[in-house]
Amino acid sequence: MIEFFFDCSSPWTYLAFHNIQPLAKEFDAEIAWRPILVGGIFNTINPSVYASRETPVPAKARYMKKDLGDWARSAGLTIKMPPSVFPVNSVKAMRGCIWLQREQPGRMVPFARAVFEIYWGEDRDISKDEVLTEVCTRSGVDPARLFAGINEQAIKDQLKINTDEVMARGGFGSPTIYLDKTDMYFGNDRLPLIREALQRRKASAV
Repeated sequence: MIEFFFDCSSPWTYLAFHNIQPLAKEFDAEIAWRPILVGGIFNTINPSVYASRETPVPAKARYMKKDLGDWARSAGLTIKMPPSVFPVNSVKAMRGCIWLQREQPGRMVPFARAVFEIYWGEDRDISKDEVLTEVCTRSGVDPARLFAGINEQAIKDQLKINTDEVMARGGFGSPTIYLDKTDMYFGNDRLPLIREALQRRKASAV
């Protein structure tokens, strides 16, 4: 079991979301998608993220932009950094993922993929209803039903529950990935380590 805690407002999460799917398929591992609100994590336990944005180290910022470009090229993705609106309010999109998990599980991954593509690839503001409507159109989701669903208290509560859970389990950002509940990895660049862990698990099962 791979648990993938994610928020579509993170470019590194876009990379990991894209890259972990073929990896899981290779090892016949199921992915449990766990939408969260990463801003809630930063506000609660990791405010250093905001401090680094307010007073960035210029050399590090330049390198991080190059690094992100290198990873995006490797994955075959288009990522504009920074987008016009950054950080973006992703709460509606992430509630949409929660609602789809309940109502149309097969549409959640296409919906999340479209959110990533429209925000990071096309530089459009996913906090706006008209942009989320386009996300719905691309992913085969009825926008009227989704907008009604994301206003349900149970959906709002579940997003907070997921966010609180990942913090309680040691997570501090997005993406946070667990193998078999306790083996935690953070970030797209840890996927080679996840591959090794899956290989060890496969070998021990023989």
